Amino acid sequence: MEELAVAAGTALVGAMATEGWNAVRSGAVALWRKVHPERVATVEAELEEARAELVATDDPDEIEAEMAREWRRRFRRLLAEQPELADELRRMVEQQWQPQLPLGGVRNVTMKADVRDRGRAYQSAGDQHFHRE
Repeated sequence: MEELAVAAGTALVGAMATEGWNAVRSGAVALWRKVHPERVATVEAELEEARAELVATDDPDEIEAEMAREWRRRFRRLLAEQPELADELRRMVEQQWQPQLPLGGVRNVTMKADVRDRGRAYQSAGDQHFHRE
């Protein structure tokens, strides 16, 4: 369930600035309608507010990361309350949300490094963190 919550939160926020946002938003709202119909208006408003904030920011990467963490937590709680929604959410993420992302949500990365004489190469297709003690 954790992986699904991560994928859902990431795809939801990643699609906020795309042309397919309305379909993605509708899918998310439909899930809440099944579990918490009394919260639908609030979730709709929060999604629109988040999108407006993301589109208006000068630092979309940082805002997107924060929002994705928040929506991952929400999906985690939703799935904890209604685990039977997992298949529906998985289909939604894979068939509707991820295709809205740039490159369909998939990044193909090719890297090559030539290292000689005690050299080092550090490569990453995402964040890379080093901690030295």
